[in-house]
Amino acid sequence: MQDLLTQEFYGNTGKEYLIMLGVIVLGLLLVKLFKRLILKRISKLVSKSSTIIDDFIVESIGNYVLPVVYFTIIYAGLKTLAWPDKILSILEVVYVVIITYYAIRLVSSIILMLLQTYIRRQEGGEEKVKQMGGVILIINVLIWITGLIFMLGNLGYDVSAIIAGMGIGGIAIALAAQNIIGDLFNYFVIFFDRPFEVGDFLVIGDKNGIVDKIGIKTTRIKTLSGEQLVMANSDMTSSRIHNYKKMQRRRIVFSVGVTYETPVDLVKKIPKILKDIVQSEKRVDFDRAHFKAFGDSSLDFEIVYIINDADFNTYIDIQQDFNFQIYQKFDELDISIAFPTRTLYLRNENGMKLNLNMGENREEKALKSTDVN
Repeated sequence: MQDLLTQEFYGNTGKEYLIMLGVIVLGLLLVKLFKRLILKRISKLVSKSSTIIDDFIVESIGNYVLPVVYFTIIYAGLKTLAWPDKILSILEVVYVVIITYYAIRLVSSIILMLLQTYIRRQEGGEEKVKQMGGVILIINVLIWITGLIFMLGNLGYDVSAIIAGMGIGGIAIALAAQNIIGDLFNYFVIFFDRPFEVGDFLVIGDKNGIVDKIGIKTTRIKTLSGEQLVMANSDMTSSRIHNYKKMQRRRIVFSVGVTYETPVDLVKKIPKILKDIVQSEKRVDFDRAHFKAFGDSSLDFEIVYIINDADFNTYIDIQQDFNFQIYQKFDELDISIAFPTRTLYLRNENGMKLNLNMGENREEKALKSTDVN
């Protein structure tokens, strides 16, 4: 046994190997005890607090700091022995890579935690956090690229040439993918400016639908007819968008026309009739009802009211009820609702003039003849 302890193996005695293993095992056990006895209790205490920062700190220690301590103990233990230069170089590279990996993950977690905390404080913050997939991806890519460059610099590589190459390559990529980069920047505009969000009902030109997903390059909209409409983010930000989810109230303007044969006394009563019909609905605020104009084939009345609800189905139900009441009330008072008409004057070969009065919404036509003398 004594010979085994004093005998050298690859430049180190058996005793030195045993001491190294003992130091590593003892260090790992101490860290393990710290995690189970101390960190676990701290985690239970901070879970009762109202903030998430202390939870994040404890979780980060367990996920990123302790693994680094584990590898540091192993690396420090191995360094106590005499190794060939090549093995020492390999150990240093492995250790730097491991430290860089956990450092990048820690920095990424801190930045994302701060960003999510900031966004959660905004209106509809939880919904916005769910839409951060593209932002998280871009931030992680930037953090990893930066971390890898620092790692290569620590390993002795000339990173200036790499950065210069990335700059030239970035310019070439930017020129070749201008539209993609434009959509990417417009994604950030949509994310931070929030002109619309997932679930909003939009009208864009002659297209309309509910926002289904906001991606890095495109926004997907589910139209009312069922198909998916895919639009580039640059098209979305450059368009005039009507966002109906942001609407809290609806101002409704509609009109009704009666025939010119309606007596004057009934014409004067119609605004009051329309006002009473609208005011009978408690969910709306009456604005006005007026005899607006002499139309081509009707006396036109305009009614304005406000619905204290943005739901479209609620609006159309109320409007339908108003239409029923107007139709019924006019029928009771023998007031005729106008329809488009046209009068044509024709002259026949016998010198007679024919007056042709056509109703576009009737099947029968009235034909009158008058003497021109």
